[in-house]
Amino acid sequence: MADFQNCDSCSSSPLELFERVTAQGEKVRSLKAGKASTDEIDAAVKLLLSLKVTYKTATGQDYKAGSPPVDFSPISNNGPTTTQDEDFVDPWTVQTSNAKGVDYDKLIVRFGSSKIDKELINRIERVTGKTPHHFLRRGIFFSHRDMNQILDAYENKKSFYLYTGRGPSSEAMHVGHLIPFIFTKWLQEVFNVPLVIQLTDDEKFLWKELTVQKAYEYAIENAKDIIACGFDINKTFIFSDLDYLGRSSGFYKNVVKIQKHVTFNQVKGIFGFTDSDCIGKISFPAIQAAPSFSSSFPQIFKDKKDIQCLIPCAIDQDPYFRMTRDVAPRIGYLKPALLHSIFFPALQGAQTKMSASDPNSSIFLTDTPKQIKTKINKHAFSGGKDTIEEHRKYGGNCEVDVSYMYLTFFLEDDDKLEKMKQAYASGALLTGELKKVLIETLQPLIAAHQQRRKQITDEMVKQFMTPRKLAFDF
Repeated sequence: MADFQNCDSCSSSPLELFERVTAQGEKVRSLKAGKASTDEIDAAVKLLLSLKVTYKTATGQDYKAGSPPVDFSPISNNGPTTTQDEDFVDPWTVQTSNAKGVDYDKLIVRFGSSKIDKELINRIERVTGKTPHHFLRRGIFFSHRDMNQILDAYENKKSFYLYTGRGPSSEAMHVGHLIPFIFTKWLQEVFNVPLVIQLTDDEKFLWKELTVQKAYEYAIENAKDIIACGFDINKTFIFSDLDYLGRSSGFYKNVVKIQKHVTFNQVKGIFGFTDSDCIGKISFPAIQAAPSFSSSFPQIFKDKKDIQCLIPCAIDQDPYFRMTRDVAPRIGYLKPALLHSIFFPALQGAQTKMSASDPNSSIFLTDTPKQIKTKINKHAFSGGKDTIEEHRKYGGNCEVDVSYMYLTFFLEDDDKLEKMKQAYASGALLTGELKKVLIETLQPLIAAHQQRRKQITDEMVKQFMTPRKLAFDF
């Protein structure tokens, strides 16, 4: 699974906007030429039209191919401007100029997914007999593809399986990396289904300056953090691509089937690859797609090809699975269903994502209580006012306050969270007090994780990562 990279600048000059419109136009043409799916083309066209509107707002001129803008004043983030910068989301880059973060309603329209509404949440509660996870109740998982189909099958006593993953780009994971695993663990417990977790160490070798050995070592270290989340060894298979691909003929057969049905034009259009990218990157999406099909795991599902897959992931991973869903019926498989989460913001604000390469943008699972306190107090972007007097009078803005955003992820008590929101918005609660609540929430959570991780032995990792039958009969 790909990692985020923070944007260096979320503002765009008219010339940069012109180049983005041009590039998006070329992408639309290549998708059409490559006979991409209607969903893929529609999403690309919507983005193109939106970029053209942004360009006209910025320059006062209609976009004309081959005619860069003239007579313009550069757009400044400091001065007043009517420009609505488009959010940019792909598997490697997430950027927005909005302090509130990405506009997820627009993203649903652009990606062609469906909103997780109250009706769906109520149905999940009815089917499972359990209170919906606070990630569902609070819109942290906000979008889906075919979740109703999964519930239909489940109600008819037809099982499914879960698939999620992690791109091991560093030894230490940060708290944002826990989000899909916390939610996946809940799904596994309430539905009682098998889970496969892919560690894309091959991807990190191809994209980063890592040796094969180092990428694999990161995968093993990350597996320890994942196991420490409390997954059941009898129901969970964790695998490294570098290890499993050579051991499973079922997995590799699916990889080549997928590769045969995706053209170079399509993969360039979907992922933005260029002629100078190595062929490893170009062929990689099929490897992330393959776990969506039950026949990739014959030791778990025998020769069954009709066990549907449900994938909880951040929405930046959706391009991989739009491609997968397009290919699935052409190779005789069921389309995977998806549950999409919002992004976990960097400490500096929701315009950027937490990055494993920037220690000050993230709270790491290896951080000491003192480091957690210092990072939050020093770096967490505040929605409070400049002085106590102003804050008491006008209140704080929870929509941009990072400490409040983090509490929506990690404070499970709905009533307490709502009271803090009201108190902060009214000015009764100060920024320092809100940060203190976050510090006191995260310190024990991370300390408990560290204790559990200490108990994970190399032998346990080996057991989780050994291809084997799980506690289900298919």
